[in-house]
This record gives sequence, structure tokens and C-alpha cells, in this order.
Amino acid sequence: MKKFNGTEVTEFVFVIFAFNPSVKYLVFSIFLLAYILLLSGNILIMLTIRADHRLHNPMYFFLGKLSFIDLCYSSVTVPKMLVDFLSDKQTISFNGCITQLYFFHFFACAECFIFTVMAYDRYVAICKPLQYSTIMSKQLCLWLVAATWAISFVHSNIQTTLTMGLSFCGPNEIDSFFCDIPPLIRLACTDTTMIDAMIVANSGIVSLSCFLTVLISYIGIGKAIFRIRTAEGRRKAFSTCASHLTVVTIFFGPCVFIYMRPSKSFQSDEVVIVFYTIIAPMLNPFIYTLRNQEMITAMKKLWGRNAK
Repeated sequence: MKKFNGTEVTEFVFVIFAFNPSVKYLVFSIFLLAYILLLSGNILIMLTIRADHRLHNPMYFFLGKLSFIDLCYSSVTVPKMLVDFLSDKQTISFNGCITQLYFFHFFACAECFIFTVMAYDRYVAICKPLQYSTIMSKQLCLWLVAATWAISFVHSNIQTTLTMGLSFCGPNEIDSFFCDIPPLIRLACTDTTMIDAMIVANSGIVSLSCFLTVLISYIGIGKAIFRIRTAEGRRKAFSTCASHLTVVTIFFGPCVFIYMRPSKSFQSDEVVIVFYTIIAPMLNPFIYTLRNQEMITAMKKLWGRNAK
């Protein structure tokens, strides 16, 4: 690795793209297809929710926000990655790296909290159905979304400020396809023990608080489902929550693995990174639509109207 003796790094090089030439374009095609599916799936969900008045309720309001966040979350990293695949040199400036890091953590935190809000919405719908419309008012939904953006802003600023406080004098090779905190901390030429602990604590507070809230919500939901007398009622209630629970598990698992530990490198990190930045956001639209008859019906109606 190239060393920069006492000189501040002005750009970083991504080294995760060291594929065999015969495999390089195959991998590029797979990631491009995944990104196209991600964009089209999430845009379709947003258009369907907007077009069908029957979907204008809190559950689909939050689903639309999740689709928007998914779209932004992956677009922070994937387009640059696809361009780098076809380039001779995969680099990013220091300022560009910090900007990418900022927005990645902004939208990742927003996704954590929108999942939490969706879990609370399902808890109220199943455990307090008679009070649902009163509790989940339009004002509360807007306040919850506003709080999601505000907390994400604070979280991202803390993470970015701590990272910018480090000194980078070489090496400048990032073992990833985008700028994130763990690989950057490993490149710092100062003692990162305290900052690493602060970053892990900040990420831990966000991840753990969201995860515990979701867990508590679903414990309450599980108890309520078992109290439903009819098998059909239990099936419908479980089906409503299964999609959300699946998506939450897919998202929180990799996040906990990467961010709730010191910034050490593991061989499995590359696979996990690809999973939670590309695969998970791509799967979300399919998981939500394929298990949701209301969404399927609304999409057929939307496509039928456009075809005419």
C-alpha cells in the first residue's frame, strides 16, 4: 500500500473492484439489474399509493415514505459504484467521500426510524383497533415523519463530525465500494479508540432503541393475534405483519453486524455491505407487494388505467 508520509489524503481509492476481467462485467450487470429493480419497484409503490385513494391511510403513508427512503438510500452509493466498475481508476475526493458518508447515514437512520414507526402503527391497528383512527391521526403521522428526519439529521451530523475529526495521511485505499465509517476509521493515522467508541455508541443507541421498540411492538402484536378467536382473523393479522417483520429482520441484522462493534475488518463484511445497501432495498418492494392483496389490486388498477 502507498504511504503518504505526513501528507493529508486528498482522495481515496476503492479496492473492492479487483475482479477478474471476465467476471467484472457479469458482476456489473447483476448490480445494474438489481438497481433498476430497486428503482422501478419503489417508484411503482409510491405511484400506486398516490393514485389509489383506498391506500390513503397511515399504513400505506409510511410504506410510501419507506420506498422514498430506500430509493435515496441506495442512490447515494450504487450509481457511483456502477460508474467505478467501468472506470480504470476507482477514486473519490476527500470532500466527496465525506458527503457520501453523510447522506448514507442520514437515510440509513431514517430507514431505522421509519421501520420503528411502522411497527408502532401495526401495534395500534391490531392491539387497539377501535382507537386506531383516533390515535394514528394525520397530525401524529406527520409528526412521526418529521421526527424521523430530525433524528436522522442529528445522527448523521454526529457521525460525520466525528469522522472528519480524524487525520488521514495514508494509506488511502478503502476496502469497500463506498465511503463508510468503519473502513475510514481503519485508515486514520491517529488514535481512534475514543472516537471509535463514540461512533459505536451513537450507532448503538439508534439501532438498539429502534430494534427494542420494534421487538416490544411485536410482542404485543403476537399476544393480540393469539387472542383472536377465528383462524381467518389470526391469519389476516399475521399476514399484515409478516411482511414488515421480514423486512425489518433483513435490514437490522446486517446493520447490527457492521455498526455495533469496533471498526475491525472481517472477510464477510463485503458480502454484508452489498446485502444491506443493494439487496435489502431491492427486496422491500417485492416483499410488501407480493404479500399484500390490497397493493396487488391497486397496482393492477393503476396499470389497467394507464394501458387505456
